[in-house]
Amino acid sequence: VAGLVCSLLACAAALAEQRALDPHRLQLQSTNAVVFDARTGEVLYSKNAEATAPIASITKLMTAMVVLDARQPMEEMLSISKEDVDRLKGTYSRLQIGTRQSRKEMLRLALMSSENRAASALGRHYPGGRAAFVAQMNRKATALRMSHTHFDDTTGLSSRNLSSAGDLVKMTQAASQYALIREFTTTPERTVMFPQPRYSLGFVNTNRLVRAGSWDIELSKTGYTNEAGRCLVMKTRVGDRPMVMVLLNSQGKLTPVGDATRIRQWLETSNYLAIARRTTSA
Repeated sequence: VAGLVCSLLACAAALAEQRALDPHRLQLQSTNAVVFDARTGEVLYSKNAEATAPIASITKLMTAMVVLDARQPMEEMLSISKEDVDRLKGTYSRLQIGTRQSRKEMLRLALMSSENRAASALGRHYPGGRAAFVAQMNRKATALRMSHTHFDDTTGLSSRNLSSAGDLVKMTQAASQYALIREFTTTPERTVMFPQPRYSLGFVNTNRLVRAGSWDIELSKTGYTNEAGRCLVMKTRVGDRPMVMVLLNSQGKLTPVGDATRIRQWLETSNYLAIARRTTSA
């Protein structure tokens, strides 16, 4: 009888663990996706993870890392020029030509509000200019072993900015090591004073989950172009577990948010968090 009880308990434990990690229980609308446990290094869910796709403004995480690696003065004033105007897709920017602002504030606007002119100016004010900046982006991608990734510009407007969901887990993990990237990507809103020309504007985070305040988000970046669809990467805590979520090529403005919510519910209603907690504490 004791042997039968032990056998039943072992079967129950195995069934519970299998249920915890069952990917069929998670139905996502994003074309490419990864859910990654940043504590254990385990991929919990994968969907077309190695397929290469345009990544739109997710690009700006790499832009930010290259800016910070260069250790240029963060209070140096940069200017927005005609060279920063988007002539590829004609997207609108709230930053006027001639606007001057610090490198630090330009970086914040590029990350928080996904300001394309700010991201363009950051690359243009790099030693050697934009071409040298993009070359460094690709060198860093190689150093991070992002083998399915290529960068063409600093903004993500180019459809030749390509990566995979698996590679973006690596990029998100690397970006989360930078305090300013963590801070700027999770700032809900900010009013910015521009000294020249003199005006002020309010900016909000492009990720409504950051603005809602009901998630414990360490890092976040959204992206959108027609080619890339709606994209979202986040490093967030579910329970006490640090999770990286990568969602690419969603159709519909709210689809990435919906997918992220489905991932959190999948983790919270499965046994994974409890099993992982026991394994960690054992």
